[in-house]
Amino acid sequence: MSDYLYGRQPILEALRAERAVEEILIARGVHAHGALNEVITLAKNANVPVRGVARDDLDRIARNHQGIVARVAEFGYVEVDDILVFAAVRGEPAFLLLLDSVQDPQNFGTLLRTAEAVGVHGVIIAERRAVGVTPAVIKASAGAINHLKIARVTNLARTMEDLKRANVWVIGIENAPDAQDYARADFSGAIALVLGSEGEGLGRLVREKCDFLVRLPMWGKVSSLNVAVAGSIVLYRARTQRAEK
Repeated sequence: MSDYLYGRQPILEALRAERAVEEILIARGVHAHGALNEVITLAKNANVPVRGVARDDLDRIARNHQGIVARVAEFGYVEVDDILVFAAVRGEPAFLLLLDSVQDPQNFGTLLRTAEAVGVHGVIIAERRAVGVTPAVIKASAGAINHLKIARVTNLARTMEDLKRANVWVIGIENAPDAQDYARADFSGAIALVLGSEGEGLGRLVREKCDFLVRLPMWGKVSSLNVAVAGSIVLYRARTQRAEK
């Protein structure tokens, strides 16, 4: 099975990550410079066919394609154990991101971009009631997804129990009365940060499985932050603390 990628940066990152790109379609008349020129060079080196097509043909595949679309092999999810082994091989305490029913592709893509930027070893998502890896998510991540290990599980709460048995601390991010200020939390060991859905936050069972919760203090009139913003702030805080220790 195949997927389509669109946009210059996501396709460029897919080629850099040596993802299986089957074909690249470029709108006739588009000037090859910058990222597009690098895409063409990498495609040539990897023996990936590049075809010029009418812009209307690309419009039927995707919006905002920036004059380029790539047909790629379906995204390959990994197992949770693959992520833990990856961390162990690098000699680092596990640094994971778990997403509980995040449904907006833009939020998912933004979180993936941040996760890759801060060196998360892998991301774990639920199969149901959550967005998976789609072309829109890949574009929102600016291609960062091509450099990440992502596992998709049937039961996130059970996976959290498995992680705890593997000595990974599971930390929920939620604006709750019993949550501690994120600036005072210890993120230095093996951790899995858990974010809930855009509207409802962490599910009840997922919340109960967390070792503890952290929250971001709010000084303005709004009561909470967008899930992608909140998650990105905590991810950077965790990375900074881990680097210091």
